[in-house]
Amino acid sequence: MTLPTFVRKIGPTRRSVSGFYAFRGEESIAFESTLERDFLVKADFDLNVLGVISQPCEIPFHHPVTARRYTYTPDYLVYYRLGSRHYDDYPKPLLVEVKPQAKWQEHWRDWSPKWKAALRHAQNEGWSFRIHDESRIRDKTFENITFLTRYKRMVFPHEESHEVLKTVREMGAASLDYLLARHFMGIYRAEGISHLWHLLATRQLDCDIAQPFSPFSEVWIPDYE
Repeated sequence: MTLPTFVRKIGPTRRSVSGFYAFRGEESIAFESTLERDFLVKADFDLNVLGVISQPCEIPFHHPVTARRYTYTPDYLVYYRLGSRHYDDYPKPLLVEVKPQAKWQEHWRDWSPKWKAALRHAQNEGWSFRIHDESRIRDKTFENITFLTRYKRMVFPHEESHEVLKTVREMGAASLDYLLARHFMGIYRAEGISHLWHLLATRQLDCDIAQPFSPFSEVWIPDYE
């Protein structure tokens, strides 16, 4: 799939942190705040996400109070993988506005016309539209991803990784505790825990990232289809 480019450039801003996020280590995606950056961190980790487009479209709308016409540019458009689903059940792309909760609650009356326009535009395109604030972004999933990040650049013997992945592949799924007992007994257990975190951080293993980690957390080989 060829994804469109964003429609306007993002420059430095004094009000928040702006920059570019290296999505999947290949594509630079612009962000204008730490909340937008954290949104991209979650999208990057999610293997169901095919790609993210920054500032994907301009949507004209009429404001009923000022009686003027404006243009609204949502923050991101997220595309998803089809995976094992049938084409009739293709996951809709998601048009996203990233906004702090306190800010959208304060201005929701003034901003609702542009969001209604975004919803109509998304429906016309076969997309969905959603506002993401801290409650959707900085949740348990984000906490777990942040925890795993410290293990991402660690280096472990390829042979050990191969054996762990082979076990998980043969079993279909295995608990962290089982893998530690089978592959990292005794003095190797501490290193083994870090190794398993590394395999999760580098997406060689997958899990229910929305749940708290425990010795009984199950992991499996991710499906990249």
